[in-house]
This record gives sequence, structure tokens and C-alpha cells, in this order.
Amino acid sequence: MTGTQCGINALLFLAVIVSAVHALADQATSRSRTGAPETVAKANSNRLQPYTKNPRYWQYRGQPVLLLGGSKTDHIFLANDLEAHLDEMQEVGANYVRCTMSQREGPELKPHRRLPDGIFDLGQWNEDYWIRFANCLKWCDERDIIIQIEVWDRFDFSKTHWASSPWNPKNNVNYTYGQTGFAMKYARHSGQDQQPFFHSIKGMTRYGKKLDLIRMHQEAFVGKMLSYSLPYGNVLYCMDNETSTPAAWGQYWIQFIKAKAAEKGVSVCTTDMFDDAFEADKAEHTPIIFRDAEHYMFADISQVNSRNYDEAHWTRLLWLLRQINRHPRPSNHTKIYGSGYKSFGTGGPEDGVERFWRNIFGGSASARFHRPDSGNGLNDHAKASIKAARILESLIKFWDITPQMGLLSNRASNEAYLAAEPGRSYALYFTKGGSVGLDLSGATGSFNVTWISVSMGVTTRTSRAGGYRLMDRTIQGGSVVTLSAPYKGGWVAAIVKK
Repeated sequence: MTGTQCGINALLFLAVIVSAVHALADQATSRSRTGAPETVAKANSNRLQPYTKNPRYWQYRGQPVLLLGGSKTDHIFLANDLEAHLDEMQEVGANYVRCTMSQREGPELKPHRRLPDGIFDLGQWNEDYWIRFANCLKWCDERDIIIQIEVWDRFDFSKTHWASSPWNPKNNVNYTYGQTGFAMKYARHSGQDQQPFFHSIKGMTRYGKKLDLIRMHQEAFVGKMLSYSLPYGNVLYCMDNETSTPAAWGQYWIQFIKAKAAEKGVSVCTTDMFDDAFEADKAEHTPIIFRDAEHYMFADISQVNSRNYDEAHWTRLLWLLRQINRHPRPSNHTKIYGSGYKSFGTGGPEDGVERFWRNIFGGSASARFHRPDSGNGLNDHAKASIKAARILESLIKFWDITPQMGLLSNRASNEAYLAAEPGRSYALYFTKGGSVGLDLSGATGSFNVTWISVSMGVTTRTSRAGGYRLMDRTIQGGSVVTLSAPYKGGWVAAIVKK
């Protein structure tokens, strides 16, 4: 071997050694940043994720969990009495809140700092806004309450909200209308998707290079949010509130959030909420979630809970769930409309209650009453339904049952709904009282029946000498059994094999 060859080999050997040292250093840095692999894996196993035994539902801290909720506001973290409101939720069994990262509040509750002259600086933060957000995360974590964040809301950037928005060039020191292409007004409904704010991603049809400046500030905002939220395992991430913007917008932010989570060594679940879910099989945007379980790790099909009533709501709900469950994932309802009698189709309080129950009987992983006056919030209707659902859950686990409408007979439209694990347990919901046949011909043995009032959130009681006791009833399998609701109104029967 020549001297030159020896020199080359020595250099190669030295390069290998240096490369190995750098690799070890990188691994040490990674471990110091995210922890040992086994520690990271254990921490992630306690975070909210699809239930390993039935991925149509959630598990948290290693246990399956049904998410139920209702609150008086959507931007929950900005409520002045947040701790008391969370305690009120927890008292009735609610464990699920919606957290829109609102941009529409008064100037003192915007995310960015307002300067003494009243103008905002997008390069600085409003400390009060972010302290409130940090407190919300902490207090929900302490109570095992799941937070579903919505990063963007198109309604915050149009009509009257745009006039006071820090992102409006007239309200900040960071850019002008000419530098961004923004208009002074966006007077049309935000569903028309006229706001360039939601087209700042390269490759989108309405993207222009001027919007790079906007995306820089957008990324700073989302990064700031994640600096608080990523350490918590009780957080879900939905990119938008009922968007009709092309999917590339939401997918950019999904990838952005996933990348930030990966840097921290944590797992997150992401999705987007399309506004045409209420159209089910006629929807244009919602079907993208059916075939893309990578971006849309869970579904939010809240919009099916507006405009749809009674049996039509059930039919469209089940159609959506069938499509989503081709790639099984949790399906959430962070908004259940019903109250206020809005012209676009909320209906009244009773409609919200019915939609809540049809959602959980259909196999949804979460159900939350929308805030007033488009939903029941946490009013008495909502509290009673949540309490009733928790009583039912104590007798029958929702992740063990599926819709079994074929076992019902003599049923009128929208009269009753059934979910069951045939032969073991049957959950029967009457919307307004009634009577139906339940086919137990394939089931053997005796079944206990417990009646739960939807309007009161209690099991029924019957007067007896010396006080009250829970109403007990036993039925036998082997035939079709007629079941009648005890009184008027909404009722649930838990029918469980002895």
C-alpha cells in the first residue's frame, strides 16, 4: 500500500470517527430535548388518542373515554369565571370543551399587543390573552377535561370583526393594504371565501407573493399557541371552524402543527371542519376526510347538526359515519345546534337534545352542545342529557355497542333509536315517549331494565311505603318484547343481561 493510499484511508477513518461523534452528539441532544425513547413513549401513551380496542372512540390516560360537553361560550379560555364554569361542567359529567382561538373580542382580549395609540403590533403579544390560555390548559388538565382547539375561524376576519381586527392593515404597524393586497372591508358572508388571509399558502389558486408576509405572522401566532398547548396531552387540534376554503389551507397548518409536535417528541391528533357536512352524500368538501386519515386523524362533522332534523338527521349522520369508518377514527361533534330558532336551521332546545342522543347512539366519539343562542350551551336541557348519558354509560359502554335498528318493530319515524351488543346489552332511546318492539328472540336469559329520564338526568323512581326506590324491571329473552317509555318526554332504557 502506498503512502498516499495510507493517507487517504486515514482521512476516511477520521471522517467516520467524526461522523459517529456527531451522530452521538445529535442523539444526546435529542434525548435532552425530548427525553429517553421509553420515557417519551410512556408519556405519549397517556395522551389523548384513538382507543386501541375500538379506534372509533378516544382513550385518555390509557382508558377509553366518551367526550360530552356544553358551555356558555366557544372561546372558553377568555371567560372571566372559567374555573367556576369548568367546575359546573365537571359536576354534571361534562369532560369536553371547544376552544376557538378567538380574534373577535374587544381590543383588550386580542392575541397581539395594543400600543398606547390604540394600534396593534403583530410582533408583540397581549400577555393577558396568553395567560388566560395557559390557565385554561392547566385547569382543564387538572380536571381531565379534553380541549378541542380551533385555530382559525373565518367569521373573525369578515364584516364587523374585520373592522377591529389586529390583522387589518389600518389597525397595525406591521404592513399596509398595498403591501398585503387586503381590502378595507369584507362585507359578504365569510362562506364566500373572499378573504385572502386564508390563501397565504404557496400553491393555492389565490395565493400571491404579498401574502408571504401574512403567513410569517400566522406562523408566529400558531407557534405561540403551540408553545403553551403541546406539553398537554388533553388537546385536540382542528384547523378551522366550518371552512369552505380549499383543503390545502388546513393541510398546511396540520403539517405545521405535526412538525412542531415532532420536535417536542409528542403525538397530536389533527383535523379540519368542513361546512357542508350537513349535506352528507351531496357534500363537496367534507368527503376529503373520508379517504385521508393522515391529515384528518379524527373527523369533526358538527355541521350535520344544523338544518337536519328527526329521522333525516339520523340517516345523514349514519351515512357520514360509515364513510369515515372505512378508515376507523373518532368522529366528533364539537357543535350541536338546537336553540334560538335561527333561520339557517338550528331548531329549538328539544332539537338539540335529540341530536345529542342520536349522535352518541350512532357511534360518535363526542357530543357537545353548541353555545347559546345557537345551542343549549350548559343550560338545564344540556345538563340533564349529560347526566343521563353518564348514567347510561355506567351500565353500558358506548364503545361496546353499535346501531341495531333492525331489532326494532312497530316504530314510527323518529320515535326510538337502538344501539346494542346483541345478546348482552341494549340501549334504547325514545325521543318523546312511545312504545316499540325489541327483538330478543336470539338472546337467552333475563335482562334488567333501567329507565333514565332525559329531561331530568335521573333514573325513574316509584313511590313505595317508607319512601322511594329505583324502579326495577326484568324482561326475558327469547322473543320480541314490547317496551314503552314510562312517561312523556325523552327516555333511555338500559337493558342489560343479568
